[in-house]
Amino acid sequence: MGSTVLSLRIDGELLDRLRSHAAKRGMSVQDYVVRTLIREDFDERFKTAVDETEKFYGTPDAPRDHVSPSAGIA
Repeated sequence: MGSTVLSLRIDGELLDRLRSHAAKRGMSVQDYVVRTLIREDFDERFKTAVDETEKFYGTPDAPRDHVSPSAGIA
C-alpha cells in the first residue's frame, strides 16, 4: 500500500495536546494521529457491520421464535 501526504492546519492548543498524548505513548504526533484515524475508521466499519447484521437477523431485543430445550418435558 502506498502513502499520500495530507497537510493539516490545526490550532496550536490542539497540537500541544496531540504532542502530549503522543509523548505519553512514545510516539510521534504523526504516528499518533494516523493510529487514531485508523482506530476511528475501524470503529465506524465495525458499527456498520453490526448494524447490517442486526438488519438481517433482527435486533437483539426483538422476540424470537425460540423454543427452550426443556419445553414440553414434564
